[in-house]
Order: sequence, then structure tokens, then C-alpha cells
Amino acid sequence: MDGRFNTDESYRFPYAVRNSDAAILRFPFPFPEDSYMYSMNVEPHVPAGPVASLHHAFDIDEHYVSECREKARILAEDPERCLVLPHMRQAEWDFVELAMDSLSRDYPDLFALDRDGDRWRWTNRPLEITQDFVFGNAGTLPCGPFEYMARQMQGDFTLQDQRDGDLWMDGGMVTSQADWSLKFDLGMSFGQWHAPVPKAPQMGIFDRALRFLLMLRHGHPVRRLNWTMTINPRLDTSPENFTIWGGDRGSVTADNVADKVHLRVELQSLFRLPRSNAILFSVRCYLLPVGAIARVPKWRSRLHRVLRDLDPALVAYKGLDRYLPQTVAFLSRLDDGAVLSPGIQPDTAILIAVDDLVPR
Repeated sequence: MDGRFNTDESYRFPYAVRNSDAAILRFPFPFPEDSYMYSMNVEPHVPAGPVASLHHAFDIDEHYVSECREKARILAEDPERCLVLPHMRQAEWDFVELAMDSLSRDYPDLFALDRDGDRWRWTNRPLEITQDFVFGNAGTLPCGPFEYMARQMQGDFTLQDQRDGDLWMDGGMVTSQADWSLKFDLGMSFGQWHAPVPKAPQMGIFDRALRFLLMLRHGHPVRRLNWTMTINPRLDTSPENFTIWGGDRGSVTADNVADKVHLRVELQSLFRLPRSNAILFSVRCYLLPVGAIARVPKWRSRLHRVLRDLDPALVAYKGLDRYLPQTVAFLSRLDDGAVLSPGIQPDTAILIAVDDLVPR
């Protein structure tokens, strides 16, 4: 096993997830300004950006092996976290090709794809997988093509079919979502699955987003960052398991806020698929405790200002109300009021030592 991966992490109780300094600095911090309200904040998904997590089509980091193992555990407990409607089979194979091509190109030391016509060999060294199969023949894989590949990638994936001037969520594997359900949303239109978001319909954000996505071109993927907060480093905050994790939101105190409260960021990438004309929606989840964020002076001050001034409707929608006061109080003592540069880059290559995080 490659030594760069943390292989003994646990994303459920008793939690055990660690982040190296490099992992903290590559975190896709979502706030380019000191305040936040909805925006499309969409940009081309090119191999560049202010943090390293944006530099590849699909990001692989030190948590890869542990996250894939956690995904396998969730699927074993609830196989319906992966559902694909029958008419999306061509989109499944589009996804397999996109994922295998991208990973083998971006991480040639970890993944390899060898083709001989329709006969392909896939090698995944971190997970110790070698698979010979016939592209387009699902019977040559151990499970459906979408499931086979999504199990070997960090994050969630959904397939949107485009028809009747709309996008329809007609497939997906969702194991690290922020309190939404694939089983509930499967088959819904773009507007239907976004309907719970407060104030967005009045602002017209999702109408503009839909028009934009309907024109998405193959070979020109786009990305955006979304965020919420989570108590403990728990990937699976699904409504199906709310009784397991929901009570954690009342466990935050002034003494444990730095370790328990995590900023949860989604790197959302969208790809037009070539044969099916469907859209792949990739949702990569990153978790970082506010104590680690506090080691980056710019990020801790900006997070304090964003959370302090957050619209109450957003506080309620994201479910932050029970622990937001403790989080803001912790960060406020570390915010010196300095003017911060625009953008999400950390503006430092050296983190403040944990022992030096002494509030004012």
C-alpha cells in the first residue's frame, strides 16, 4: 500500500481522521469574500486554481483509501445508495471512460488503463484492483459499470438526463451527502430537487443555473464550491441515518468546538458526457475541523466574518443554529480585524502551530 494514504481512519464513532499540513493547505476553502449569500460561482474546471484540490478532473488525496472503504461499508448497509434508472446505461459507460481516462492520466503512478479495442484492463494500485473487461458489456464487470467505477472514487456522483428542456436526476451513488436522499430525489427535475433552498427561487439563481447547464459542452466541464458544517468528521450525514448523527449537533461546547465542528465543502464538478448527452455531477466532500482552519490566519478570520453575518434563513436551512454561537465565539477571539485579500488561497505556506493558537 502506498505510504501517502491514511489507511486507518474512521468516519464513524469512534472517529479517527487526521489531516497533514499539506492536506489543510490544499483544502478548497469556499469563501473568496468576508460575506456570503448564494451565487452560481461557476468557473471552468481546468487543471489549475488557488489550491491543489482543484488541479485535477477528480481529486485524489491522502484520505482516498479510507474514504473508499467507508463508501463500501455504507453500500453494504444500504445498497440503495446506488441507483441508476435503466435508460441511463449509455451514460454509465460514459462515466467509466471519463473516470478511467482522467485518473490514469492525472495519477499514472496510481492508476493505469490499457485498451485493445473494446478489451480494456483497469489497474487501481491503491485499492489493489486489476480488472479485465469488455467496454460496453456489463456482464464482464463484477457489478454495474457506474457502481463499479463510483466505488473507486472519493465523493458522490449523479447522472442527469437532459430532456424536455430540463435535467432529471436519473442515477447516482450518494454516500457522503449533506442531508439529502438519492432515493427521494431520483427521477426529479432540476427545480424539484433544489426546491427546499430558501430565497433561491426569488433570486432566480437556479433558473439561471439550469439555462447555463443545458448549454454545457462536452470537453468544457465547470465547477463550483458549496458548503455547510458537520459535527465530527462524518461523511454519511444522510436523512436515512439522521437518528445516528442528528443529536451530535447538541454536543458542541466551548471546550470541544475546535475539534468537533467541521467545515464541510463540496467541490461540485459537472461534465457533459459524449454518447448519452447526459451530465455527470461530481460532488467531492472535504471535511476540516475549525481548529485546523484556525491554523491559517486568513481563513479563520474570513470564516468568522462569514458565520457572524450569515443570513438567518441560511442558518436555519443548513441546520447551524445549535452550534453556531460557540463556533463564532471561538473564531472571534482569533480574528485580528485585518483586511484580507480576495480569493480562497491561504496566503501562506506555513501553518500556525497548534500550541500557538492562543485566543486574544
